[in-house]
Formats: sequence, structure tokens, C-alpha cells
Amino acid sequence: MAGLAIATEDELSEVVARRLAAEVQPKLNVTQTLRKNGFGYLRSKMANWCQMAQHQPVFLLTDLDRLVCPAELLRQWRGAFNPPADLLMRVAVREIESWLLADHVAMRELLGYRGRLPASPDELPDPKATLLQLASKHGSRDVRADLVKQTGAIASQGIGYNARLANWVQTSWDPHRASECSPSLRKARVRLQELALRVEQQ
Repeated sequence: MAGLAIATEDELSEVVARRLAAEVQPKLNVTQTLRKNGFGYLRSKMANWCQMAQHQPVFLLTDLDRLVCPAELLRQWRGAFNPPADLLMRVAVREIESWLLADHVAMRELLGYRGRLPASPDELPDPKATLLQLASKHGSRDVRADLVKQTGAIASQGIGYNARLANWVQTSWDPHRASECSPSLRKARVRLQELALRVEQQ
């Protein structure tokens, strides 16, 4: 069993990364999580991630946001660095919410059976906005209270957004189902499985 470090930009991404890592246990077992709000922290620590990955596997997960494609983001982040093989960098297209929306079965359990879920969430310009819109229109009162911001609030989401979705990821969301609708998630699962196999053979 090898210890896996997870580096993410927010709480929800960390829960998703842990859920993906659970698929490759016991080959890889999460022993460390590192995060702060936003991708700036992750990018600014590239030297640290490269150094850490020389001693243990590191799974870094970030959002694509407004960049054109994951390859461009990875090129910019790597820069002059030559990341070791055990630094796995994956990009949610365009946000972690697209991976959540991709599991239609679990999303129906969360939001109900009204409303149309996106067939290709990776192609959405703003997956989080889509999720909040669906919750606002079709979610139960409790779900709306957690996910959707109150009138006049500064935040773009409800105060229970992360807690509600984190619990849902842990109990209902299925990466295998979701990967059928999200190519970026499917690639992340494949690369994580390859990392686990390579570490096991070392």
C-alpha cells in the first residue's frame, strides 16, 4: 500500500478526489490532503508538488474554468518544471460540478425527476450555474435552502452548498456512471488507475 497525497482547490473537489481514490484502494491509500480556496494556491506550489511526488504519489485536481482546454492549462502550470511520473495532474472540464452533473441517477435523487439534465456536462460554459439553476427550479425546499443563495447574499451559492454536495458525493454519486457522460472524468479515472498500478509495481 502506498500513501497518496491529494491536492485540490476547495472542499468539494477534495471530496470528489477522495471518492476517486477510493476506487484504487488498497493500492493507493489517501494519507494527506492539501487545499486552500482557489487554483492560485495549487499553481503557486508546483515546485512543492514536484518535490513531494519524488517520494510519494500526488493527485492534483483543478478546474479548467475559462481556459480553452486541459492541455493548455497543464502546459502553463508545468512551465519550466519537469513533473515526475508520480505527480498526476487532472482537470475537471470546466468545473467539478460538471462531474457531479454527469451522474444522472444520483442527480435525480438529489434534485428530483423534473428538469432536463445535461447530456454532455463537460461542454457547459458554467456547470455550477447550471446545477444551481436546476436546484432552484426543481430541488426540494431543503435542497434549495442549502444550495441556492438567499436574496441579497454576496456568495454565489447557499451556505450549505459544500456540506450538502459533499455528503451526496460520499453516499450517492458514482464515478463509473458519471464517467459515461464526462470524458474528462473518464480520463482522470483511467490515469489514476494507471498510477496505482505503476506504484504497485515499483
